[in-house]
Amino acid sequence: MKKISRRGFMGKAAALAVSGIAACGLRAQDRARPSIAQKAGASAFGKAKSVIQIWFWGGPPHTDTWDPKPGAGYDYCGPLTSFQKTNVDGLIIGQLMPNLAKCADKYAVVRGATHGLNAHETAAYLVQTGREPGRFVFPCAGAVVSKFKGYDGGYKNDIPPYIVMTSPQGRFSESGFLGLRYKPFATGGDPSRVPFQVEGIVAAGISRARQESRKALLDEIDTFKRSLRKTGYLRASEKALDQAYNLVLGDAGKVFDVSTEPQKTRDEYGNNRFANECLIARKLVEAGVPYVTINYGGWDTHKDHFREMSRLLPPTDRAVAALINDLSQRGLLDSTIVWWGGEFGRTPKIDWKPPYSGGRHHFGDAFSVMLAGGGFKGGTVLGKTDDKGEKVLERPAYPCDIIGSIYNNLGIDTASTLITPQGDKVSILASESEGAKRAGILSEIM
Repeated sequence: MKKISRRGFMGKAAALAVSGIAACGLRAQDRARPSIAQKAGASAFGKAKSVIQIWFWGGPPHTDTWDPKPGAGYDYCGPLTSFQKTNVDGLIIGQLMPNLAKCADKYAVVRGATHGLNAHETAAYLVQTGREPGRFVFPCAGAVVSKFKGYDGGYKNDIPPYIVMTSPQGRFSESGFLGLRYKPFATGGDPSRVPFQVEGIVAAGISRARQESRKALLDEIDTFKRSLRKTGYLRASEKALDQAYNLVLGDAGKVFDVSTEPQKTRDEYGNNRFANECLIARKLVEAGVPYVTINYGGWDTHKDHFREMSRLLPPTDRAVAALINDLSQRGLLDSTIVWWGGEFGRTPKIDWKPPYSGGRHHFGDAFSVMLAGGGFKGGTVLGKTDDKGEKVLERPAYPCDIIGSIYNNLGIDTASTLITPQGDKVSILASESEGAKRAGILSEIM
């Protein structure tokens, strides 16, 4: 049985609610210039309340998922020579995604995503922030949403406003110059275990009664804390600890427990680790959490790509389709954006040479993104690649376009600015003057 020390508990509690202690300057609205949304007259402005970002770490293959090229030949398709017709006329997707084919009317596919970078670190930073590396370390979309829709925006919940399941993404600093207050709370643990216990907050196998008695004992013996309580110096710390305990002993922690869901629902998602992460993500947005990231690794398929796809894609297809349908049935899809994507795609041409044995490598010239709910039009396709999936031929979509569209649909004015620790005023969205290839929104699918 895994035990946790008092120091470990206090550390996790402090990380959980450091939001009560740190702060960064913000100018929420810059009214001197019209926002991109205002210029475009975007009809989806402000429809969404939450985002579920499914981050396919390593780069999911666009030609095996959202942009199949069945006529490109064996060197491009390998054994995946077919495709799935969807419930939207003319829209086809990868042959290993039959469940997502049945709900294509609920999502939009962006087939012209591009940025040209092939390194994990720089590509992940660009896709998550909309910025190329430069003078400042910018916050990712999750941290910006946490800034505008979290505690600074009036969020009142013991569940942190920005959650990552289950481990930090690791290739960049999610909060950038905004600092610790806007970092995500990474749950740790294994959601395939029922009940799922947030790692570092509670030890596996510890009963509720025993945990409560430990809390009482800690309060009794902590004379230093009691001596300072009247001074008010520990007010923020005590608030953080109360918040952490509510995740352990209170109602807030129940959101991480899939055993509270009907067995039928759990079976629809698939009852595996990723499936349970998707189900918990639905529970989190249902509880009002503004931003949830599922950090889903295993997609850096340089070797034995097709064996990995036969392992990864069927449960992914089942869980994501179940998530979209579940949100729709609960009336949550209109207010929840589901964002499928990774740092880039995979090379359309297969590398058959040893040691790769049919691998696909990093490919930033063309890839795909799926956006469902929250004001995005279902059953739509934006952009087009060539007959091999190697070049964007129509309507390229850059990371700043995708992030700007998500901000727009959340009702975050894309003309808003942040203040860096050095006192510089910067936009939340890169402009062409700052080196962005284009700063816009994807109005065709909104």
